[in-house]
Amino acid sequence: MGTEVLPSARRVPKVIGNDVTVTMAAEAGQLQLNAFEPIIRHSLSKSITHLERACLTLAERCVAGITADTEALRAAVENSIGLVTALNPYIGYEAAPRIATEALATGRGVAELVLDKGLLPAGTLAELLRPEAAAGPGQALV
Repeated sequence: MGTEVLPSARRVPKVIGNDVTVTMAAEAGQLQLNAFEPIIRHSLSKSITHLERACLTLAERCVAGITADTEALRAAVENSIGLVTALNPYIGYEAAPRIATEALATGRGVAELVLDKGLLPAGTLAELLRPEAAAGPGQALV
């Protein structure tokens, strides 16, 4: 465990202990006449503070400055066998497994194979594989 996460890791047992305290106090209380409300409030407040500080530490020491290697990510997506799933409705459920099998066997990309076999025009394929089209709800192009 790196030193970056130690401040956050030290807070976890405190938050867990506060959770147990709140649970036991809530169980022991009498409906609206809960004499344990002060300890519940105190424990919740302390946990919120611990979690806030842990999030800020994580953001400052681990998250700030992270950048995506967009070229590597794009290459990983373009060479993913999972693209076949998005193309199923357009290339057909019989062609899709053949494309996936060939892509795995040869190391070629799904898009490359779809184009080589003439299953979709290049423009349509490019539109279907746009991240915005593949990641969210959209209109069918067929």
